[in-house]
Amino acid sequence: MSVVARLRTALVRARTFLRNRDANVAMMFALSLIPVTIAAGAGLDLTRAMIVKSNLSEALDAAALSVASTSGLTTAQMQTQAQAYFNANYTVSSNYGTPATVTVTPGTQSVTVSTSVPMPTTLMGVAGIHTVDVRASSTVVWGQTKIWVALVLDNTGSMCQSDTNPNAGSPCPNPGSGTKIASLQSASHNLLTMLQNASANAGDVKVAIVPFVKDVNIGTSNAGASWIDWTSWDAANGTCDISSKHSQSSCTSTNGTWTWTAGTCTISSQTSQSGCTSTKGTWTAGSCNISSITSQSTCTSTRGTWSHSACNIPGYTTRSSCQNAYGTWTAAYCSISGITSQYTCTSTYGVWTWTTGYCNLSSYTTQSSCTSATAVWHVDHTQWNGCITDRGNSSGPDLTNNYDVMNTVPSTSTASKFPAEQYSSCPEAIMPLGYDWTQLGSEIDSMVANGSTNQTIGLMWGWHALSPSDPLNAGSPPANTSRYIIILSDGLNTQDRWYGNGSTQSTSVDDRMSAVCTNAKADGIIIYAIFVDIGGTQGNSSVMQNCATDSSKYWDLTSASQINGVFTAIGQQITNLRVSQ
Repeated sequence: MSVVARLRTALVRARTFLRNRDANVAMMFALSLIPVTIAAGAGLDLTRAMIVKSNLSEALDAAALSVASTSGLTTAQMQTQAQAYFNANYTVSSNYGTPATVTVTPGTQSVTVSTSVPMPTTLMGVAGIHTVDVRASSTVVWGQTKIWVALVLDNTGSMCQSDTNPNAGSPCPNPGSGTKIASLQSASHNLLTMLQNASANAGDVKVAIVPFVKDVNIGTSNAGASWIDWTSWDAANGTCDISSKHSQSSCTSTNGTWTWTAGTCTISSQTSQSGCTSTKGTWTAGSCNISSITSQSTCTSTRGTWSHSACNIPGYTTRSSCQNAYGTWTAAYCSISGITSQYTCTSTYGVWTWTTGYCNLSSYTTQSSCTSATAVWHVDHTQWNGCITDRGNSSGPDLTNNYDVMNTVPSTSTASKFPAEQYSSCPEAIMPLGYDWTQLGSEIDSMVANGSTNQTIGLMWGWHALSPSDPLNAGSPPANTSRYIIILSDGLNTQDRWYGNGSTQSTSVDDRMSAVCTNAKADGIIIYAIFVDIGGTQGNSSVMQNCATDSSKYWDLTSASQINGVFTAIGQQITNLRVSQ
């Protein structure tokens, strides 16, 4: 019999007894105390039951949320985890009764946990009611819409700091021990798990990861993309035809010069200068047709010398006497090879022969092409590290088109393209929108802390990651798709393409960031902003706070250990992970 039924029975009996007029007044008064006592006891015990009910509900909510946000659990594992969370959160004294084992009932996109407590009564025992069965349950549901999320994550050098070492610099002295970057990685993994669990079908939830510093890294595989502007990169990273020219301007302003040369190679098989030098030989200057002459001036001013015949045996001056003495007679010869008569020999000047020439510009092999050309600045885009800086003009943002704060599709205009830069602290490459959860996890693990802070470019590429066209081509969002940017940064803006020095706050960068936030929110993007300021030394970030969609979506943290709790709260919000009853 229920508590209410028992109370009704007791009251009926009390009324019957009171209608009986056969007793005296004293007896009537004494007996009237019974229903009064029962009523008072019912009120007290119902109050106790409400306390138990409230605590049961809170503990079951925590248990249900825990199970719903953890993927891959078997029913038995759900049971164990739910019981553990319930035990940790149920704080009512055992005097109020001991809860039964928690029951877990999983659904398609929900989970229900329930339990009950046989609560002992106090004064209601007079009416034979010794326990009240208090029951409660909690159901959590998730994933009713499609979700696109861009995680815009600070990878700057100050992310090496920890609660115990708030002044650490990069590279991180111990990146796996409480640093902001390590805490961010752990929290991001937990958030990815929640997002994966919220996806009833593959692709219902997609995530992009945008690590940022002063620049972002779009990956070297995009080196051939038409939307990249190479102007500044080429000027800073090429080589010249002339090895002594180290800048593009000095290189391309130099004309070709043709130098005549002649001679022989130290490698006997090489007969041309190009063949000689390409095989690491040494080319020696030209020679005279008079073998004993080694300079051009002496050669061209010298007649040949006729050497008279001679015997190899001294003392014999005629051919016959030489040969009779068994000697060898050598005929007369000219110092100029090829001349066989004395007259021609002594009347001929030596000729210095130029055999070839070379250009100071390595790609030109003829005198005419050399002297009509200028030096060439050679570039090799395979050496690019993937970094991209802010869109606009080299001198500053394009304040007419505002390319650096808009997701405008790039065109043939240089200012609309994305400038390549060989930034020395280039972060991990952006991972475009997708749902390969293993790769997304690996991307998180690959992040390192280095470089200066430009939240503007991180937000901008988070927006690009959720946009349908170049540069990241996420495609058009399906119906009922909610798009989110979650940005976490631990510092103030210190540098972009044009402003700042990398160490102190730049209000000019803040102004560009404010414009991005305004434009992205106008495009329907919901922005969560988390500012991590250990110990509160930097104060509140007003630009981050104003960037958030509303005040409930901004956090100002003073400890790295708080990151995980905030990411969990955001995950519950954006996946619609909620207690339905």
